Amino acid sequence: MANPLLKLRNIGLERQGRTILKDVNLDIHAGEIITLIGPNGAGKSTLLKLALGLITPSQGLRTSLNKLRIGYMPQHISLPETLPLSVKHFLKLAKGYQASDLDQVAQRLNITRLLHNPMQKLSGGEMQRVLLGRALLSKPELLVLDEPVQGLDVSGQSELYHLIADLKDELNCGVLMVSHDLHLVMASTDKVVCLNGHICCEGHPQTIQHDPSYLELFGQSMPAHLAPYTHHHDHTHGEHCNHSHDDHQHGESDK
Repeated sequence: MANPLLKLRNIGLERQGRTILKDVNLDIHAGEIITLIGPNGAGKSTLLKLALGLITPSQGLRTSLNKLRIGYMPQHISLPETLPLSVKHFLKLAKGYQASDLDQVAQRLNITRLLHNPMQKLSGGEMQRVLLGRALLSKPELLVLDEPVQGLDVSGQSELYHLIADLKDELNCGVLMVSHDLHLVMASTDKVVCLNGHICCEGHPQTIQHDPSYLELFGQSMPAHLAPYTHHHDHTHGEHCNHSHDDHQHGESDK
């Protein structure tokens, strides 16, 4: 297997005497989607910030490919109502933006008709596609997505998850994203990492849903309309599960 785009080794983070993350090891490869799940306060958004290099860990090492291009999609953005900012001008703020790419990205995400609309007037689904568009304009080798389907209904969530999977194949990029619900991402993720301050278990989603650590955190109930979707690949997935569970509550909140 090729060298990982990003490697985290024995990552730990402490703040004000509290342990937020401990002994986190993670490799992200091109052509792979890794989904972080876990309860509120588990450190998911904090781990994304460490992966992005925005936070320096208290322990451990973060390494990446030289000049790794990362496209980041936040959960949401706050814009003053009085700020005159169109979608087109917002997209131009993308790191590494090139004018020749804008039309292509807009067409791919079906947001061409929105380019001259004010950012403040976008619906939830439109905003998510615009935020994804800005991330794509960085020509990413790695896409980092923090709750990319927040605020969408189940149909919109499913559509966006499938779009992300298609983009991963088209760009041959790696994807690291946060989700609150394993069952909604099963059709489009390759590996799930269950986080609760440390990695409780990790592996293929159909394996994770039966892991004792996952069941302890999320329970066994599953609505019928969210029943797991079976998908097939031409490759195999490695499994690693650590069934120990950290019962301590952590002070860091995931935003």
